[in-house]
Amino acid sequence: MRLRKKPWIEEAMQELKDEYVLMHDLEKYKGRWQELFPSKRLCLEIGCGKGRFIIGMAGLHPEKAFIGVETQHDIAYYPGKTAKEQKLDNIKVICANAEHLEDWFEPGEIKELYLNFSDPWPKARHAKRRLTHRNFLAKYQRLLGRGGHLRFKTDNRSLFDFSVEEFKEFGLEIIALSYDLHHSEYENEVQTEYEQKFSALGTPINFCEVVF
Repeated sequence: MRLRKKPWIEEAMQELKDEYVLMHDLEKYKGRWQELFPSKRLCLEIGCGKGRFIIGMAGLHPEKAFIGVETQHDIAYYPGKTAKEQKLDNIKVICANAEHLEDWFEPGEIKELYLNFSDPWPKARHAKRRLTHRNFLAKYQRLLGRGGHLRFKTDNRSLFDFSVEEFKEFGLEIIALSYDLHHSEYENEVQTEYEQKFSALGTPINFCEVVF
């Protein structure tokens, strides 16, 4: 569910722009993210929403830097605001369309990629829009480089089955797979907003981790 546009967001965003929320001239950061986060391993979440996941991970892992991508201003404001309140120096939120990832990052610059509860695009004719479609996987392969990790969580079993097949067809190494993450042996350090909601309803959470 998307939030209704709040007229005060644009003004409030001014306090976060260029420090916690990046919105313009993103190409200037390409190949230079390490200057913002010296000696930190760069991790990216596409579709970070209100930021519960990256905020939690940034707090748990000060040795890593977390960059979240969120298209909508009304939503991107919240993780930026929380990061500022908590004085986290290892997080940035990009408010822009993730289709332009390769304009913002050099090949191999990102080491870990997270896809959490992505839009399932259930109609077959929309399969290419799914973030686990092979066209996106090719982009992630360039973005992450050899040895990069992708971690994927979803409540949608159809999307999960489609994604696992795409991973296999693309030749990725699957190192973790569960159809019920919360009752598996796999570590799950931070739950997203959607994850908490669906899990509370008794919906199993599917999880897969692959290596490029």
